[in-house]
Amino acid sequence: MAKALIGHLNSDLRDPRLALENARLRNRVAELESLVLRLSQENDKLLAARAAELLGSDAEMQPA
Repeated sequence: MAKALIGHLNSDLRDPRLALENARLRNRVAELESLVLRLSQENDKLLAARAAELLGSDAEMQPA
C-alpha cells in the first residue's frame, strides 16, 4: 500500500512529460482565474455605470 501511495503522490516526478503537463495546466488555470477576475471587475463597473445612468434618468423624470 505504501508503494501505491508513493507512486500516486510522486507520479509526476518520475515522468517528465507529466510534470510538464501539470505545469502547463497550472499556468492555464492561473490565466483563466485572472481572466475571470478581470471580467468580474469589468462587469461590476458596467453594472455600476448602468445603475448610475438609470438613477440619473429617474431623477430627471420626477416632478420638482
